[in-house]
Amino acid sequence: QVQLVESGGGLVQAGGSLRLSCTVSGTIFSTNHMGWYRRAPGQARELIAWIIRTSDTNYADSVKGRFTISRDNAKKTVYLQMNNLKPEDTGVYYCNKALMGSHFTWGQGTQVTVSS
Repeated sequence: QVQLVESGGGLVQAGGSLRLSCTVSGTIFSTNHMGWYRRAPGQARELIAWIIRTSDTNYADSVKGRFTISRDNAKKTVYLQMNNLKPEDTGVYYCNKALMGSHFTWGQGTQVTVSS
């Protein structure tokens, strides 16, 4: 059974930084394109950053230039470095497969709250 465990969220002031981690178990991690998703309050979950293989990264316009996605296949972990955070980045962050037509069962996510 695949499990996704997100961590690293918290409360931060605007302009601050956080680093999220997501550890994946129960599957062959390296063959999956992985992404970070965000569910802002009252909004649908959206894909904001994704990584294909180990270095092909892509970002939604809302986070481009501020967020960096990376992965460590040996640790079965995907990261999201978030800099210059804004109040509109507030939400629950999840990791999962990206652009592969299906998803693993979603994890609990990690809450990020950015105060102005």
